Amino acid sequence: MNEYDGYYIDDLQPGMSAMFGKTITDADILMFSGVSGDTNPVHLDEEFASSTAFEGRIAHGILIASLISTVLGTRMPGPGAVYISQTLQFKAPVRAGDTVRAKVTVSDVDVEKRRATFETACYIGDRAVVMGEAKLLVQRRPQPAEAAAG
Repeated sequence: MNEYDGYYIDDLQPGMSAMFGKTITDADILMFSGVSGDTNPVHLDEEFASSTAFEGRIAHGILIASLISTVLGTRMPGPGAVYISQTLQFKAPVRAGDTVRAKVTVSDVDVEKRRATFETACYIGDRAVVMGEAKLLVQRRPQPAEAAAG
């Protein structure tokens, strides 16, 4: 593990996993709308959203998917890792008050290229609401001379 409690590329093995959970609030949805500029009324207007297939307001899918980034950037591989790509499939809506658990699982590691692939998913209970795959560039363990210099 690195000094910020993350993993170096040579620490990662297929099957390793990490998680992060959060209860989504109305404030989260409103703030995400403001930051992203996505003011689709399905996220903000209960009357409008009630007339849709969702029968009420839902959280932004990308807000929920951002919890995957939380796991990758803070837990596994953690600080210093950089996204290369992320695929996403949105399986079910998330509403204010739902507790979402994001999970990443290492599926492939290429130590030479410093690349790691992760299966990614977000769940409410046992039900998947977002699924996908992420590819990241992961730091190498510093060599003794590098560690002493920095």
